[in-house]
Amino acid sequence: MKIEEACVGCIINQSVRVADAINAAPALKTELTSTVELMSESFSFSNNPPEIAADVYEKMALIAKKTDLYDEVKKLSTQKALSFVPLLKEKLFHSKHKLLTATKIAVAGNVIDLAAEVAFDLEEELGKVFHTEFAYNDFELLEKELASAKRVVVLGDNAGEHIFDYIFIETLQTLYPNAEYIYFVRGNPIINDVTMLEAKEAGFDELCTLIDSGVNTPGFAYGRANAYAQKLFDEADLVISKGMGNYECLTPSHRKNICFLLKVKCSVVAASLNKNIGDIVCKMA
Repeated sequence: MKIEEACVGCIINQSVRVADAINAAPALKTELTSTVELMSESFSFSNNPPEIAADVYEKMALIAKKTDLYDEVKKLSTQKALSFVPLLKEKLFHSKHKLLTATKIAVAGNVIDLAAEVAFDLEEELGKVFHTEFAYNDFELLEKELASAKRVVVLGDNAGEHIFDYIFIETLQTLYPNAEYIYFVRGNPIINDVTMLEAKEAGFDELCTLIDSGVNTPGFAYGRANAYAQKLFDEADLVISKGMGNYECLTPSHRKNICFLLKVKCSVVAASLNKNIGDIVCKMA
C-alpha cells in the first residue's frame, strides 16, 4: 500500500503522541512536531506508511536523544496484556474450537497500536471478540493451510500484542505439532513494535524459532529485511501477518499464502479492504 493524504496527517499526529509519551518539555514538543511537519512536505507517495514512519521516528529519536521512544509504554502494554493471560488460557481450555479461539485472541491483541488513527480498549475488545465474526473471513482457508504446512512464519507486530501471539503459537504447536513455527520481530525499536528484547522477555526464544528480521519499519518491509529473514519468508509454507503495518508493507507481495490477521484501525486500510474501522479481518492472499 502506498501512502495517501490521510496518512500524512496521521504521521504528523504521531509526533504529538511521542512528545506526550516521553513527557517532553514544551520546547522539545514543538521541535518534534515542527520537524515532522516539515518532513511531511517531502514524503514520497511511492512509499508505504511504515517506510515513511521509519524515517520520521528515526529523526524524532535523534532529536529526543532517546533510542526507544516508547520503552516505558511498551512495558506497561506488556504488563496489561499479561494480566489477561489466566482468563484467556481458561477460555482456550474450555473452547470447543481452539484454533478459532486462539486466532480471535491474536486479533484482539492487535488493538495495542500507538500509531493507529483510532484507539480501542483492550479489555473491551477481549470481552466481545469471541462473539464477533470476521468481517473478512478466510478462516477456513487458514485452517486448511495450517493442516498441511511444515514451516509457518508469524510476523509480530506490537509489544503487548506479542503476549497474545505467544498463546496463539502455543495453540498452533498443540494442534499442528509437525510444523516449525518462526516468529519475526523488528530489527530495532520503532513506535511500540515488538523487538528481540520484548520477545525474549516473553520466552519466545524457548517457544519457537525467534528471528530478528532486520527491518527498521513498523511493518515487514521485505526489501529492508536481512537476507536470512527474506529466505525464511520466501520458503515458508504459510506466513501469518499480524497487524496493519505488516498488511501495509505486504499489499501486494511477491509471494502467496499470507494470512493477514488484524483489527481495522484507520480509514485508509478500511478502504483497501472495503471494510469498516473496528472490523476484524482474517484474509488469505
